[in-house]
Amino acid sequence: MTAGVDSPLPPLPPTTIAAAGAPPWRSRFDLILAAALFSTGGALIKLCTLNPLWIAGSRSLIAALFLWLVWPAARRGYTRHSFLFGALYATTMIAFVTSNTLSTAASAIFLQSTAPLFVLLLSPWVLREPVRRADVLLMVTLAIGLLLCFGDVLFAAPASASSAASASSATASAAAPAARPLLGNGIALLSGLAWACTLVGLRWFGKRARPGHDGAAASVVAGNLVTSVAAIGLALALGQPFIDPDRASDGHGLGATVAVLAALGTLQVGTAYCVLSRGMRSVPAVEASLLLLLEPVLSPIWAWLVHAEVPGTFTLAGGGVILLATAVHAVMTAGAAKRASRREGTPAASVAAAANAESAA
Repeated sequence: MTAGVDSPLPPLPPTTIAAAGAPPWRSRFDLILAAALFSTGGALIKLCTLNPLWIAGSRSLIAALFLWLVWPAARRGYTRHSFLFGALYATTMIAFVTSNTLSTAASAIFLQSTAPLFVLLLSPWVLREPVRRADVLLMVTLAIGLLLCFGDVLFAAPASASSAASASSATASAAAPAARPLLGNGIALLSGLAWACTLVGLRWFGKRARPGHDGAAASVVAGNLVTSVAAIGLALALGQPFIDPDRASDGHGLGATVAVLAALGTLQVGTAYCVLSRGMRSVPAVEASLLLLLEPVLSPIWAWLVHAEVPGTFTLAGGGVILLATAVHAVMTAGAAKRASRREGTPAASVAAAANAESAA
């Protein structure tokens, strides 16, 4: 996927992503709706009073059951590759949930959005796919955006004791969602690396799969099942209590937490996957990637509306650099595809889809 990295749907085959003709308005709406649903993850996770591992495990268990019930394609096509994908998916999801409980929603989603940087670093070694000039420019720009996202933590001026005391009561609610920002940002970066490994692995498996046997839906359900088992098993092994004592005082009861978990599993993950799969059948890859950039744009907005969480200047600057670089790269890929299609007589949509699948950026 070119965007929406909190939405770990395996990339659909190029022939599925890019359909001939102008995409209908409903397909575009489906992608916008999917991005909007995915973007609620950060704000909803912060409403849960559970420990991060219990949140990740419970959300994925609900999502797996929901998708298996409502998505017919998810009931078939399971292979060993589906569960290998699940291990990488589990790392991505556990890291993302944990980073949201320690840092701001903006930092979590922006740093996870650096996944294309790691994809481009891994592709020549794992996939034997060349890195183009536009890819190098994207890597450099993403690296700059990544460093900027850490700026608020690394370069923040220490507040004096008197000013901190006077401001503590006014900022307590806003500061709580970012309890340990440096650790949270590091874990968010890990989620981006894990998502990049997931994309590279799926690309590797996809090259070797028979036509029509991509197993994307099965991989999504398998990934959520592995995430649930891994997260809950790890929580039990580490002796993590179900309720996080540091978050239990936020004023949200267990009933509200259960409702939020249900929303995370059925809406933020389950329904979003269903409409995303439907929308990508007839929207060209480049246009889809640009529409899905709505997710990292909306995520900090939901966190601000629900939690009064305001990202730092460096974080916003870094996120802007990452999103702009991704959008420009998608447009450059489309332009290169059109030029190649004129030379070779290949439909531009097919070339663009293949180019986007190759770069996974």
